[in-house]
Amino acid sequence: MFLYAESEAQSALTGLRRIFEGVRVSVRKKQIRKDSVRKGQGRPKGSKSGKLYKGPRRSKASAPGKLSTSSRHTTMSDPLAKIKKKLQDEIDQLSHELSVELPKEIAVARAHGDLSENAEYKFAKERQTYVNAKIAQLKKRMGDLGMLNLNNIPKDRSGYGSRIVVVDLTRDVKVEYKLVSSEEADAEKGLISTTSPIGRALLNRKVGDEIEVATPAGKKEFEVVRLVTIHDGE
Repeated sequence: MFLYAESEAQSALTGLRRIFEGVRVSVRKKQIRKDSVRKGQGRPKGSKSGKLYKGPRRSKASAPGKLSTSSRHTTMSDPLAKIKKKLQDEIDQLSHELSVELPKEIAVARAHGDLSENAEYKFAKERQTYVNAKIAQLKKRMGDLGMLNLNNIPKDRSGYGSRIVVVDLTRDVKVEYKLVSSEEADAEKGLISTTSPIGRALLNRKVGDEIEVATPAGKKEFEVVRLVTIHDGE
């Protein structure tokens, strides 16, 4: 009787053990499925299992060290950049003199007493007036250069930056000029300011045009035989 009861108890325990193992296996499978789902959500869409995600591909157009056509266009050099820098440097230098150096000189001169016969004071005040006027002139010139749009310079006629070859009909010799700003002018090198008598006469000319120019040395007659504009020279 006792042995039978013990046998029944062992049988019951075995059954319970099998039930617990079955539950444990079921729970384990569910956990594996959840882990698999989490991993799938963490992988970018379109990627396949077993392959590493290397991030977005870099476009060839955006490779480092290379500029797009539009970027290169915007970084083209400004032919007036050197002139503008030269003018700005002069403005800065004169502004420093006006605001720092001259006030000190005037103060020292005042300390000498009678201003009516004070040559140092008179010179400092005259210099102050001149520097003021010069700064105003340079700033106006900077403004004029800033308004110069190179795209408005004609492509079929002479203008700023053009190289123009003319025949001096009086002497029957060829002369080459380049039309430049007054800051760049150097007659010995053939750099003629567009504001000079010859420069004004050579503006808006085409090959074949004949020109008469009144100069301090007398009237000159030219014929344009060759023209290279600033656009052709770029």
